[in-house]
Amino acid sequence: MDNPRDEFWDRIEDVNDGMLNIGSGSFTPMSPQVRDDANDGKIWFITAAGTSFANATQTGPVASNLIVADRSAAIYADIAGTLELSHDREVLDEVWSVMASAWFEEGKQDADVRLLCFTPTQAEVSLVEESSVRLFYEMAKAAITGDKPDAGWQGTITF
Repeated sequence: MDNPRDEFWDRIEDVNDGMLNIGSGSFTPMSPQVRDDANDGKIWFITAAGTSFANATQTGPVASNLIVADRSAAIYADIAGTLELSHDREVLDEVWSVMASAWFEEGKQDADVRLLCFTPTQAEVSLVEESSVRLFYEMAKAAITGDKPDAGWQGTITF
């Protein structure tokens, strides 16, 4: 793989579900959003006023972790970074989704909407073969040759 960081961002755009936490708290299911072609190195979340995430970020950035395991995007990652509250309405317009609107009666204009910005610092990542046919081939080849299958790239990415 020529550039694991670029591949990470290409694949994370297709991830719909993740598990987010702050500090040593428990993980909460969240829907990560990456702005199309923005290349801003940010992952965005929409939450409501009063949630643990909204409350924790009121006074500034907090340490956070995002875990993704997405077979269709062929990415598995434990991503460390910081989470902070954002008031950027332009970004909110870009990342707003049908999923988000299901939680807010007044849509993007709802007073409880909070936009969170996750800035990754480091990630342990597995970028696996996107094609199940290719993975099956690698497994079969390994069984015949005794070599380990090439299932993709695994390593640490520093942002």
